[in-house]
Order: sequence, then C-alpha cells, then structure tokens
Amino acid sequence: QVQLVESGGGLVQAGGSLRLSCEASGSIFSIDAMGWYRQAPGKPRELVADINRGGKTTYADDVKGRFTISRDNAKNTVYLQMNSLKPEDTAVYYCKIKSGRFFLYDYWGQGTQVTVSS
Repeated sequence: QVQLVESGGGLVQAGGSLRLSCEASGSIFSIDAMGWYRQAPGKPRELVADINRGGKTTYADDVKGRFTISRDNAKNTVYLQMNSLKPEDTAVYYCKIKSGRFFLYDYWGQGTQVTVSS
C-alpha cells in the first residue's frame, strides 16, 4: 500500500507563487519517475512536469520558465515551485509516482486545489 499526501495548494493572486509538496509513504520500493499533473474543470488531466530518478525534468510548454519540479529521494518527496502564476493555472493538481519492486505501477495523490485570481 502506497500513500501520497499533497500539500501547499491554495488561493493566490496572479503573479504570485505557491509551492506544492507530495510525500510518498507506505510499502515503497524504488521510486522511478515522480510528477505533477493538473485538471481544470471540463478539461482532461494533463502533465505539468515530471522528474526521473536521475533528475532529468520535463515540463509542459505553458509552464516552462515559471514552474520548477524537484525531488528529495531521501524523503520520497516531490516538489513543484510555481512562480508568476496565471488564472489559467487554476486547477486541481495531482502528484503521481511510478514505483514497484519488479514492475512499475502508477500511484496518485488525492489532489490539491490551486486557484489563481486575476
């Protein structure tokens, strides 16, 4: 059983910053990729950023230069620093990890709301 607990969401004005955290706990073997996704009302869930165990990162085009993903392997935690937030960044943000002993499985957090006011 793997649990992901997210924190750091909230309400912020446009141009502001938030930092999301997601800590994995439970029956964790090696964690491969860790990432953040978001889902706005009426839209499909989309990748925001991910990071592999070696630190290689991938970002969605519309967050490049504004968001930074990082991870602390010792703490099984992934972070998302979000700067210069825009109203269109408003969504529920979910973290996801790939972990497993022989096969990699996807585990999702419960989601945290980020609301950016104009």
